[in-house]
Amino acid sequence: MPTVDLDLGLSDEERDIRDFTHKFAEEVVRPAGTTLDRLHDPADVIARDSVLWSVFEKYQELGLNALGASDDDMDPITAARIRYLVNEEIGWGDSGLAISLGVAGFPAMFARLSGRPELIERFASAEHPQIGCWAVTEPDHGSDSLAFDQPHFDDPAIRPNCIATRDGDAYVIRGQKAAWVSNGTIATVATLFCTIDPSQGFRGGGVALVPLDLDGVSRGAPLDKLGQRALNQGEIFFDDVRIPAEFMVVGTEAYSGIVEMVLATANASMGTTFVGVAQAAFEHALAYARERVQGGRPIFEHQNVKGKLFRMFSQVEAARSLARRVMLHNSTQPPLIQYSIASKTFCTQTAFEVASQALQVFGGNGLSREYPIEKLLRDARASMIEDGCNDVLGLVGAEKL
Repeated sequence: MPTVDLDLGLSDEERDIRDFTHKFAEEVVRPAGTTLDRLHDPADVIARDSVLWSVFEKYQELGLNALGASDDDMDPITAARIRYLVNEEIGWGDSGLAISLGVAGFPAMFARLSGRPELIERFASAEHPQIGCWAVTEPDHGSDSLAFDQPHFDDPAIRPNCIATRDGDAYVIRGQKAAWVSNGTIATVATLFCTIDPSQGFRGGGVALVPLDLDGVSRGAPLDKLGQRALNQGEIFFDDVRIPAEFMVVGTEAYSGIVEMVLATANASMGTTFVGVAQAAFEHALAYARERVQGGRPIFEHQNVKGKLFRMFSQVEAARSLARRVMLHNSTQPPLIQYSIASKTFCTQTAFEVASQALQVFGGNGLSREYPIEKLLRDARASMIEDGCNDVLGLVGAEKL
């Protein structure tokens, strides 16, 4: 949490939510993330007896999954403040779990966007809890499939790896999604971004809600990764999987607009989440600098360490201000993709730089798994590739300048 409380505009209820979420992050999320990170086999992360499931259960039991969600009775600014407070705190606890918990709600979001009561009942009701995934990345396509304003997006020569073909009152899905699908190994429902009309290139895509217990669905093993090891990711295969036509909630005419909207929303969320990671790294470094003695005094008293910590503090607060400003704008106006991308790329870069400097403050101890900094560095490094790699995102955002 911030060293000094600058959240002057928050109501007492919003402060209570922030503090309540921080307690959940401190007592549940961070210990679970540490435990899951140390498991050698990523299959153990999703095993039946894994602590992962208790995190999901507690998150839902506390109602955190519903805080700041679409609510006709909540003013949009209040909803946005709640979202960024929750994201920062859970990111402070563990970024991999924060992403896993967040993406779990994708099917419910798209069911509500469809406006179809039967889909809302099936995929977005509390009576039928689901774990969702965002199935967009493919073996041959990663960030390029999100670059909706780049020339290749309309190129029919680009061959997709997952196609949905209309067959009467159904769609038949064939192909696969790559190993980087977040929650891919545990999801009950996929929010599937696939191609409907290959003659239009990526622009000929659609978005379907696909229950993952259907015949023809299979999955690969969980991916063994450098960072965010608590976030399970894995392939999903579709072998003539049939879904009702109404499960295709977005068609080709709206697909590129939906890609832009989802990317803007997801990138803004990533920005706030990795402010939490940067905050965590700074806090660890500051506490260590005050207790670690070198040269006869705590290293915080050495000018080079003190100056380094203040630069880290300034970076965290700059990232926090940008991320919150973007999320507040997106809640009241059509999202501006360039600002969402700026938030994601700046805040993830900040998290990585602050974690790297924090490790330097720890010195040799920072390299040891006995201390938390090397994990934060690994987790932050992953953030600059996921949800669109920062290099490609910069090209997309630059088109709007």
